[in-house]
Amino acid sequence: MEQEKFGIYVNPKESKVVRVNSPYWIPSGPDWVHLTPDVNMTLLKIRELAAEKKLVDDPDKLLWG
Repeated sequence: MEQEKFGIYVNPKESKVVRVNSPYWIPSGPDWVHLTPDVNMTLLKIRELAAEKKLVDDPDKLLWG
């Protein structure tokens, strides 16, 4: 398992965020976007980063999936 697949993924269509730190399930594109390798990032920081990268129109709608 490649380490860079771990991290935070965002599904902009569903406004969901998942934390992946195990090889048992890796979200696949195109719906899921790898946002950051930092698995400890808070939801607030995730929302800020998703907005910076223009992945979502309203980052406050992002929730853990």
